[in-house]
Amino acid sequence: MKKILVVEDSSFFGRMLKNKLTAETGAKVCWVTTMTEALTLVQDDASEYVAAIVNFNLPDAPRGEIVSELVSCNIPVIVFTSVVNKEVREQIWAEKVVDYVLKEGVQSLDYLVALLRRLERNPQTEVLVVDDSALPREAIAALLRVHRYKVFEAADGRQALQIMAEHPQIKLVITDFHMPNMDGFELTQTLRKQWSKDDMAIIGISARGDNVMAARFLKCGANDFMVKQAFLTEEFYCRVSQNIENLENIAAIREAAVTDFLTGLPNRRHLFEEGVQVWQQAAETDLELCCAIFDIDHFKQINDEYGHDIGDLAIQHVARILQDSLPAEAVLARMGGEEFCALLPQGKEKAVECCEAFRRTLELTPTDIPGSDSAIHLTVSIGLTAETDTSLEAMINCADVLLYQAKDSGRNRLVC
Repeated sequence: MKKILVVEDSSFFGRMLKNKLTAETGAKVCWVTTMTEALTLVQDDASEYVAAIVNFNLPDAPRGEIVSELVSCNIPVIVFTSVVNKEVREQIWAEKVVDYVLKEGVQSLDYLVALLRRLERNPQTEVLVVDDSALPREAIAALLRVHRYKVFEAADGRQALQIMAEHPQIKLVITDFHMPNMDGFELTQTLRKQWSKDDMAIIGISARGDNVMAARFLKCGANDFMVKQAFLTEEFYCRVSQNIENLENIAAIREAAVTDFLTGLPNRRHLFEEGVQVWQQAAETDLELCCAIFDIDHFKQINDEYGHDIGDLAIQHVARILQDSLPAEAVLARMGGEEFCALLPQGKEKAVECCEAFRRTLELTPTDIPGSDSAIHLTVSIGLTAETDTSLEAMINCADVLLYQAKDSGRNRLVC
């Protein structure tokens, strides 16, 4: 995150915002108390500010004049205020702000931090708006761009499918129902054949919305539904953010399921999920593939002598050097305990050279013990096979047998 501008004349709220945002976001927080100071500050480097958090009533801008001034500088504005009546709320939303947050305590600050983090992620989030009517389509796209989403527009279902084919990473589709060539129901059903609800969200919209329309959209595979003329701007943003956050949470759970918590490497589950595809491709096309098993020598002694915390540091040390030593296209995973496995898409000679280079680097790179002047010198034994065998599991078992031969013949060596 770059910089955050805070414009707040209350010393209590200003200091609280600065401390909270600095601690939670790591951004450089610039706090001023007047509109004049704020405009002077952003005059030369407005693009450096990821957002501005402003009080609606300032000594030199008592009617929210600062909002339009900062919006005109292309800075995303969040209004942080004590009271918002209907008139003020309408004025705020007319200025194309990101949001307004009431000064209601700790929960408001937490919401503010979450909103800033969302603004930071949104430029990498792609959204598609589909509507044959240009005016409502452009209005929705404009709202999304205020929140810094990367927005694509399509005039009908067929054009939407073409854009999706060109940009398969789109995370949200907002589609009208009444369109020529392909209506919103058909578009939703077609999209669901390739993208599940866990991979992409769909929000249906219609000018003639009712419960039946909403139900039909949901049955076709949509995640949500809104009536064009009926939704409030803040409701729209809440629904969009909620759908995006649901996808992010699912992605985080998926990532955690295939990631080793200690080293950050893929885990055994990931190895068998992705590795099977690599093995099948090699087996079917006669591509070169090697499998290596790495095991830290005398690891139990490290745990017994120094404790499990130091043992964890040793495992992390080995994982880092492995990542640096193996080619980028290798499928590397921690199998459990002190054992690692790698599928190397290369011939035996190159694989031997690569694994030997790692073994020597590890041997010559001690890991420090925190709070001590001493260090641990680690070595590994390696089993390597270039035989793809009858399955990935059989190939791994073969490498494992060779690993134990390396252990039995003196450790700190590779057996191929």
